[in-house]
Amino acid sequence: MRPSPVPAAAGVYGWHFKQSPYTGLDAGRLLYVGIAPRHMANRASTQNLRKRVRYHYRGNAAGSTLRLTLGCLLGLELRRVGSGKRMTFGKSGEASLSQWMADNARVCWIEQSEPWDLESQLISQLDLPLNLDQNRRNAFHSRLKELRAQARHRARELPISA
Repeated sequence: MRPSPVPAAAGVYGWHFKQSPYTGLDAGRLLYVGIAPRHMANRASTQNLRKRVRYHYRGNAAGSTLRLTLGCLLGLELRRVGSGKRMTFGKSGEASLSQWMADNARVCWIEQSEPWDLESQLISQLDLPLNLDQNRRNAFHSRLKELRAQARHRARELPISA
């Protein structure tokens, strides 16, 4: 595995895409921001920018709201897996999403010791249609919530995937 340019530090990361994941969303502009670690009052997080960005690129929809959102926008089939509580796009769907991200996703970041304050500022001041948390005012918010809810509903109607 080649070394990552992403630092193992706390900070804010932003995603933009060469090809838009959904008609009506512009390609090439910032669509989503996230942080690592999350603000946790009662325990320390082991997350950092490198781990979080890597998980978004290679993880699954159960552990990445960005992957869940992108997969739903791209029309991948969400499925219940394992005990049936977790939902992912299955082995082939997650692989296809990872390939789409490798081809289209671009990430930038800034190190920040307490990134949650900057994340809130960015979400309140920028048009970030793929962020749901703290972003109800965004014009795409209700459509994105609806698409994700429809995908979850369909997944619950299907048998649990191996």
